[in-house]
Amino acid sequence: MWRDPGTPADSFYQVRPECANDVPETKFKIKAGRTLSVRKWQAAFTPDGYLDIGRTLSRIQRGGIHPSIRGEVWEFLLGCYDPKSTFDEREQIRQRRRFQPLACGASMYERLQAPVVVPHLRYAFVEAQYAVLKEECRLVFPLVGSGRFITAPVITDNGEPIQDPIVLLEASPDKGLALLPEENGTSHNSATVKEVDKKIIQWKLTLHQIGLDVVRTDRTLVFYEKQENLSKLWDILAVYAWFDTDVGYCQGMSDLCSPMIILIDDEADAFWCFERLMRRLRGNFRCTENSIGVEAQLSKLASITQVIDPKLHQHLETLGGGDYLFAFRMLMVLFRREFSFGDSLYLWEMMWALEYDPDMFSVYEDPDSVTGKSEGSRGKAKSTRQCGKYERENMRSGAKDDVAPLPISVFLVAGVLKDRSTKLLTEARGLDDVVKILNDITGNLDAKKACTGAMKLHKKYLRKAKKT
Repeated sequence: MWRDPGTPADSFYQVRPECANDVPETKFKIKAGRTLSVRKWQAAFTPDGYLDIGRTLSRIQRGGIHPSIRGEVWEFLLGCYDPKSTFDEREQIRQRRRFQPLACGASMYERLQAPVVVPHLRYAFVEAQYAVLKEECRLVFPLVGSGRFITAPVITDNGEPIQDPIVLLEASPDKGLALLPEENGTSHNSATVKEVDKKIIQWKLTLHQIGLDVVRTDRTLVFYEKQENLSKLWDILAVYAWFDTDVGYCQGMSDLCSPMIILIDDEADAFWCFERLMRRLRGNFRCTENSIGVEAQLSKLASITQVIDPKLHQHLETLGGGDYLFAFRMLMVLFRREFSFGDSLYLWEMMWALEYDPDMFSVYEDPDSVTGKSEGSRGKAKSTRQCGKYERENMRSGAKDDVAPLPISVFLVAGVLKDRSTKLLTEARGLDDVVKILNDITGNLDAKKACTGAMKLHKKYLRKAKKT
């Protein structure tokens, strides 16, 4: 099958027969000589394990990644590992992330109260390990790791248990739903306990919403016919909400996490791959009473459209769509709803290959290194050959190190609007029409062409922005 040019990839992500007519056809095909194959991937490593990431990026940009190696390649694209590390170094990192206990005997109370070293993440003592995080969650809510999950609220807003029949069925009484875990007799001051108590209540309030989203996520796939896979997705999202208390859980995260557990067998590795993806996207999910996080990207999208297609921008403003909220979903879940499952993965890996920054791993592992971002992760000048094309364009444009460049996804959405400009200008008489026209793109987009178009728009925007 692999050697047949143009082999479809659907067999790797089987769709339930009764859903076959409800999902878009996958356009991505495995192409010999273009798609990153197992052989080419293995040949990109030295005997010690150093990866030639530049050669790998070029191959991905030409034809994507063979589904059988997607998971391990994604771990590099998302910054889980440094391409300049050895096989042994990566194995040490892998084992540490899976199993190593917290340093300094830090209890849950101490860790949750620790001063913030990295914005949003509790790294004050040591990078938390998945097994530890999951065990903390299990102590607070024993269904975590049990192979089951909930879809109904278990507590009220003030932390009182809900004695609902559905809750009792999903979480049997013998499991216990204690609000606070046992702390081995360790005493804590009341202010600390109250603060932790508040965080635990907030976390428990999200658990049923995670469950509701889990049962709706990628339900057309055979993979999710198994209860154990649904539970695995719920566990990872629940642990992430516990880990990142600033963001917690928001709708859309299940769409982003689902591919990770399908592609990566080990639950801990899948969690850290998802966590790395959230490093890129978590700003979109941060909400306050007055704003939603993705508004910043929507505002940039409006600015881009105003520069590259001023007539369309003016028309959208006239219709009351100047806030560009109609593009909300595309940015939040990275086009998961506009493509088939296989094509959305193809789109993601091309985006990440184009955006790839060789300093990503060191920046994630050591936040202080962000101040020296112009140098490589081991003190050497960053090689443009090791960067993705989009990252290289940003470097050439003189983008400042302390200002995060716009993600390519914003230009992908701008490209969709540009391609449908004529239709939007002539047929859209209200925002409902705009939404309908954009909904019609589902299954009709080509991932590679979309990325190529986004790159062209990026260059055009940079040129015009400089003139103005």
